[in-house]
Amino acid sequence: MPSTLAQLAETLSAQGVPCRIEGDSQRPVHAVATLEDAGPTDITFLSNPKYEKMLGSTRAAAVIVRNDQVVPDGMNVLRVPDPYEANARLMVLLHGYRRHPFAGVSTAARIAATARVGEGAAIAHGVTVMDDTVIGRNVVLYPGVFVGPGCTLGDDCVLYPNVVVYDRCVLGHRVTIHAGSVIGQDGLGYAPVGERWHKIPQAGIVEIGDDVEIGACCAIDRATLGKTVIGSGTKFSNLIAIGHGTRIGPHCMFVAQVGVAGSVNVGRHVTMAGKAGVAGHLTIGDGAQIAAMAGVMRDVPEGTKVLGAPAMEMSEAKRMMSAQARLPELRDRVRALERELAELRARLAADDGSDPRRA
Repeated sequence: MPSTLAQLAETLSAQGVPCRIEGDSQRPVHAVATLEDAGPTDITFLSNPKYEKMLGSTRAAAVIVRNDQVVPDGMNVLRVPDPYEANARLMVLLHGYRRHPFAGVSTAARIAATARVGEGAAIAHGVTVMDDTVIGRNVVLYPGVFVGPGCTLGDDCVLYPNVVVYDRCVLGHRVTIHAGSVIGQDGLGYAPVGERWHKIPQAGIVEIGDDVEIGACCAIDRATLGKTVIGSGTKFSNLIAIGHGTRIGPHCMFVAQVGVAGSVNVGRHVTMAGKAGVAGHLTIGDGAQIAAMAGVMRDVPEGTKVLGAPAMEMSEAKRMMSAQARLPELRDRVRALERELAELRARLAADDGSDPRRA
């Protein structure tokens, strides 16, 4: 949707983002692009100072920059407090959230007679919606989606191909689930009886809040009893596994291959970087940050940053890693000191005629 720079600034201002234009306010803008790839009808942004040198070579129609950013003479800019946020908002305006290639309910979809489908839903061929399920307004279900009996999907949800939602699970409004993810499968619930493992029925559900986005090939176990909960506004990358009965707070961010065992309580706005793992029955406090490949084996207090396996407070972990990197050097120094000590003992023994081993 083409706009002028002035129209983009007006949109940002209407959304509560203070914005100031420098340059040609009527310059047309058609799309958002990177500093490197932008052409004369694209807008781009500078958020990371690492890319500041590219301001001199970009061909963009305009650049979104911080209020205090120095730019080349003659450059069209939108000055804002946070270019990354402003760019995200303009991407929605210029590109839109949705890119769905179909509309309406396909005659090749199988929808149970007792299911209720809201106005404006787009349901593709090959979708199965089971009995007593409620599908909200403007929901989009791609080919191969399976929604089990008794589920509830809120308004404006999007489920991409081959997503599976098991029975009785609940999705809030504006939930997006990417291809191949499974919501509500049985968790690892087995009782040891002698050498055998007896399955414990998984009678709970999964409840997902509003504005959650779940990446491709994620798996969220249903609770044994009660609920596994994903809080509103939380975002998952791909290949995330959440154990049964775990409760994830609102506005968390989990990067690819994070694994959280069962019965974990995760606070609000917690970040877990790639391949982090959390053992079961722990508490992760509000605002905690778990570094990539960390192995969390004990509770993490509110606002704490942890690193390493087993995970520990980040500054302590960095000191240990720094010392570990110097181990070969320290080993050589210890060996040299041992040789010097042996030589000193030998000299002392030679001076007084005693046994050097007793020196």
